[in-house]
Amino acid sequence: MENAVEKKGKFPYRLGFGILFGLLGWLVPYLGVNSTLLPAKIQQIAPGQKVQIVALLATIAMVVATIANIIEGALSDRTVSRWGKRNPWIFAGMISTLICFYFLTKVTTISGIILNWSLFQVALNMMVAPLVAFIADKAPKKYRGSISAFYGVGMNFGTPVGTMIASRYITNINSGIYIFMVFEVIFTLIGLFLVGDGSNKGEKVPKLHGSELIEAFSFPIHGDVRDFYFAVFGKLLFVSAQFIITGYQLYIFTDYMKLSSASATHNLSIMSIILLITGVSFAIIGGPMADKFHSLKLLVAISTVAMGLGVAIPAIDPAPWTMFVYAGLSGAAMGMYNSVDQALNVTVLPNPNSAAKDLGIVNLANSLGQVFGPICASLVIGAMGYRMIFPMAGVMCLVGAGLILMIRKVK
Repeated sequence: MENAVEKKGKFPYRLGFGILFGLLGWLVPYLGVNSTLLPAKIQQIAPGQKVQIVALLATIAMVVATIANIIEGALSDRTVSRWGKRNPWIFAGMISTLICFYFLTKVTTISGIILNWSLFQVALNMMVAPLVAFIADKAPKKYRGSISAFYGVGMNFGTPVGTMIASRYITNINSGIYIFMVFEVIFTLIGLFLVGDGSNKGEKVPKLHGSELIEAFSFPIHGDVRDFYFAVFGKLLFVSAQFIITGYQLYIFTDYMKLSSASATHNLSIMSIILLITGVSFAIIGGPMADKFHSLKLLVAISTVAMGLGVAIPAIDPAPWTMFVYAGLSGAAMGMYNSVDQALNVTVLPNPNSAAKDLGIVNLANSLGQVFGPICASLVIGAMGYRMIFPMAGVMCLVGAGLILMIRKVK
């Protein structure tokens, strides 16, 4: 059935800004804590084992996030309530992540951090998959690229802003976490209000039994899944390469470039500003370009190659300028990539009736990449030192670009 907004030809600005604010609601606090404040807390508790602990934490979080994303996305697809099928999950995720953040300020042991962060992954994915599904639920086909651009702007704004805020609180970690908690409440509620997902009472959800029950809570195996999995693994490699750098950016400045904590904080802020400017600039133009030229696949592939060049640069010289060049190239790449990526993902879905679950699996590449990247980096750092993580990230991007170009359904 044709979307009413599409019939009228009006651009759904409320949906776009709702997705933007909803994304910032979870992304800024999560990345700020995950990339900076959590490593800083680990460094306080166990400085001698910090690299290994970050990798262990990432491994456990990856397993938990994988299971939680699939189950919570599938349950969201089948939720019927007066508040809609996405809102209850996003709101519950907000409350749960706030609880985890609060207890993170109280834990003083590595085992406590691991338990807390595992529970946080369950809570976080209550928000991630249902929010992305709004694009499939509500965005008219002809505007998917532009609506995806709102998501892309949020991704490229949220990543450096989270780091910029967190870098100011490396020596006062708990205050930084409390600020992120307030930020999350305000932005998430604004996002839900703007999207305005009303009651879906009366919507018929077929009962599941046998193979249908298994399929509802598993990776898709029916329909056109070839392109779907190329998109999944292409995204996984792109995000993994990004977080090889992001996951260890504090340690890159302090251990690889031998800077003091104060100097590292200063350079993290500069890098974040560069990421912010380039990322948001390219995110704004990416979606409209995709809608106009119908070039989703090519734009995603070009962005992935550009990211590959950016992440390889710091291998040239252990000096801050290489991280600034990385920030410029990768910021532009992430801006373009994130602005059209969700439109590509919606296009390759094998079954629109399981949009949240399947989009959750695609976007699971975000969660898995954020932990798979640091795991790979930890192994390479331990065996060969920091310098080799940069070319490794570059190769990941080139392989990811190849997978994206193999997608047939999308131009």
